Amino acid sequence: MADNKKQKTETPEEKVRKSAAENVTPKEEVKLGEQKEGQKPETSVKKEEESTYLWKNTELERKLEVSPNEISIIEIVDAMVNDAFQLRTSDIHIDPEETELKVRFRIDGVLQDFVPIPKELHSEIITRIKVLSGLRTDEHQAAQDGRFKANIHDYGQIDLRVSIAPTYYGENCVMRLLAAEGEIMTLEILGYSEEHLEIINRAIKKPYGMILATGPTGSGKTTTLYAILKKLNRREVSIITLEDPVEYSIEGINQIQVNPRTGMTFAQGLRFILRQDPDIIMVGEIRDNEAANIAVNAAMTGHLLLSTLHTNDATVTIPRLLDMGVEPFLIASTVNIAMGQRLVRTLCTQCRVPKKLTNTEIENVRGLMNQKFLAILEKNEGFYGPKGCEICGGSGYRGRIGIHEILEIDDDIRELVMKRMNAKEIRNYAIKKGMTTMFEDGIEKAAQGLTTIEEIFRVFHE
Repeated sequence: MADNKKQKTETPEEKVRKSAAENVTPKEEVKLGEQKEGQKPETSVKKEEESTYLWKNTELERKLEVSPNEISIIEIVDAMVNDAFQLRTSDIHIDPEETELKVRFRIDGVLQDFVPIPKELHSEIITRIKVLSGLRTDEHQAAQDGRFKANIHDYGQIDLRVSIAPTYYGENCVMRLLAAEGEIMTLEILGYSEEHLEIINRAIKKPYGMILATGPTGSGKTTTLYAILKKLNRREVSIITLEDPVEYSIEGINQIQVNPRTGMTFAQGLRFILRQDPDIIMVGEIRDNEAANIAVNAAMTGHLLLSTLHTNDATVTIPRLLDMGVEPFLIASTVNIAMGQRLVRTLCTQCRVPKKLTNTEIENVRGLMNQKFLAILEKNEGFYGPKGCEICGGSGYRGRIGIHEILEIDDDIRELVMKRMNAKEIRNYAIKKGMTTMFEDGIEKAAQGLTTIEEIFRVFHE
């Protein structure tokens, strides 16, 4: 009983870290469950030999260990969100299976198994989340989206974006944890180099034009645009955003939620925004030909416009806009910069270990880098590898950082655009002019001990 009192004084994060370090074996876990003081009920979490989740002694696990008639659905949902926040989770996945409710947390961009929940609690948990999000509790065959605020121990409120959809074994749920306004990162924290910061600062000082962030889903494009908006947000300028959904609330900026049911699409919203006398416009995403042409025309008429595109790298932005029906002369005269990016996991500073690249690794990397970066390989210093400890949950990684490339549209690039040159030709020319590619930026960060060669290859080839 004394141990139980001691546990109550520890914070949720301390308990998670302490337990992760204990590395209890499956057999020892079963013995603990068989002690008289804590006989596990039928609806409790599964035994360790049947589960692969990394974190032990979490708040959610403790809430599930009570007897069936004492289980509180409200406390279970609250515990799940609190555990997710303590472990720096970006998304909570609740997926129903035949015999259990599988819970996974996306930590540093990688999904990890968390505490499984008994199947009989499935409908009540989903209903609780629907109530919090203001969704229909009697609708089980259609997808629904919403959001709600949750109170976090010793922190305050956070926003969660909710998506619920019907699946074979019942409704699933994905919750995105959103940072507060004060936690919107700066470009420096996001990992932009001095060279890239200079290019971005030149672009945002121009009174008009387009600044485009490109990359796949989950690569941090919107976070980058918010960081730029944070730099641009001054009382003497009017900033309006059109988003789907509004992820972060920023004081001093008018943010509009896209709503196709009321006709507020990206294209219609852009037309509306132009009548609001804005200086700076952010459009969450350019999705179709109509939105692309309106965005370009807005940039042509004296507005600084920020938006995102789904492309593999910065140079593919040009052909993508051409495919959307935007005329070459409009692209050449409006696009200021196109920023390509990915997110890579950063090494845990508490347990990383020095590493020398092997000859095979050096040869594999050599052919993908420009001449000016080969000295990094030849020196072969500053590289580290993952080890794993209680702080990082045994993964060897903690946190993420961006790797970037920026295509700055100069007169020579404009001439190539006017000639409708393909992405490869534009890329080759930009590299000759000194553009640092995403891969090179990643290797440079690996040589600084921030990430690993393996992680750089993972984000390009997974």
